[in-house]
Amino acid sequence: MTQPKADIGLIGLAVMGQNLVLNMNDHGFTVAVFNRTVSRVDEFLAGQARGTRVIGTRSLEELVAALRPPRRVFLLVQAGPPVDHLISALLPLLSPGDIVIDGGNSNYADTIRRTSLVESHGLLFVGTGVSGGEEGARRGPSLMPGGSPDAWPHIREMFRAIAARTPDGDPCCDWVGSDGAGHYIKMVHNGIEYGDMQLIAEAYHLLRDAAGLSNDEMHDVFAEWNRGELDSYLVEITRDILAARDDEGRSVLDTILDAAGQKGTGKWTVRSAADLGVPMTLVAEAVFARALSALKEERTAAAHLLGGPVPAFSGDRAALVVDVRRAVYAAKIVSYTQGFMLLRRAAAEHGWDLDYGGIALLWRGGCIIRSRFLGEIRAAYSRQPDLPNLLLDDFFRSAADGCQAGWRRVVARAAEWGLPLPAMSSALAFYDGYRNARLPANLLQAQRDYFGAHTYERIDRPRGEFFHTNWTGRGGPVSSTPYNA
Repeated sequence: MTQPKADIGLIGLAVMGQNLVLNMNDHGFTVAVFNRTVSRVDEFLAGQARGTRVIGTRSLEELVAALRPPRRVFLLVQAGPPVDHLISALLPLLSPGDIVIDGGNSNYADTIRRTSLVESHGLLFVGTGVSGGEEGARRGPSLMPGGSPDAWPHIREMFRAIAARTPDGDPCCDWVGSDGAGHYIKMVHNGIEYGDMQLIAEAYHLLRDAAGLSNDEMHDVFAEWNRGELDSYLVEITRDILAARDDEGRSVLDTILDAAGQKGTGKWTVRSAADLGVPMTLVAEAVFARALSALKEERTAAAHLLGGPVPAFSGDRAALVVDVRRAVYAAKIVSYTQGFMLLRRAAAEHGWDLDYGGIALLWRGGCIIRSRFLGEIRAAYSRQPDLPNLLLDDFFRSAADGCQAGWRRVVARAAEWGLPLPAMSSALAFYDGYRNARLPANLLQAQRDYFGAHTYERIDRPRGEFFHTNWTGRGGPVSSTPYNA
């Protein structure tokens, strides 16, 4: 009888799956592969995997038989029902202690459910975020594994070997927490990615339509920004996009329709923030900005009907570029502040013991939001692990304050020019709200009590005591029970 010799099995040979297999092979691991469309296994073995140790299999039974115990099966298939179907098919084929790993973009709530299901069969389950796209999968992704803690010792060496590295050489992979923690952190990563992309798009809009910069001039601007505090993968690729020309010499960017798509993780982030009562306003605006962009035909018609100012900048363009950079940086601080606020609230809700500095390290390399900036976040949590809000860290407080004047000028002038800045302006509104000791919510509570007897707390009494006023003289003493939905 042939002894099993594969270290891990991978199901799903789309581009991400193929690249991850080749990455594992490069690091000395033997991988058995399976794909529902079996012909893709043969094509992979005859193509990119030719000459490697990769083992092709043509059924789930054959895949499982090829694996050394404890068997590790990595699923890289479309999120949703396909994952559940594969788990159901694998459960009777695996033995206690074997490990099922979901590396797709699954919803964290599904991962919580699947962890419980798989563990009830004596197996272990891992839901891992994988970020970095096709290139990351091939050369080193950011990995965010969570699930059954007993699985980590059996996948640690492999995961950390294939992961990206920070500039200091640390692997961008570590165990993040139980059940759905890994996919939750990946979801928040993707939400922050939405915000970063929207901020860059707003900067591009300002520099193009207000300052009148050409794509070549903006290429130089983003190249300069990428050498400073905004050094990041997204700024880097924006620099390259602005310089790209097609075969006819036209700017590729200028030929692309201004209607953005989205796959859902940004919306998941906003929904979770709303459910947990976390004001993740910048990512919400980034999601809605994509939704607004998709209304291309309506916007084209409205452009001929709705009045407003035409951008007309006169002044020092170099000074405006500096102000835009400061606005992007300050708003980015707010975006990550809100993201880590959401992580803290989710950790309390689900009982996850999250290492926030460690999460920043996971995102420092390999993933789409990798940047110099994340090193500062890790340093902030190293200084104060229980930091309640990034804006309260000395570095970020000083940075936001230093950018504040330019940030305010950009938001104010954009309003005068009629240029939408949903992310930058919502970030400024959050900043001003957070630093304001008294907001007008007392009036909201009075209104709620007036029309619905929802009660309110008083500034001269302890928190947790609720009061009702008979505003009309007709309502009587009856009040609603206070609660937060």
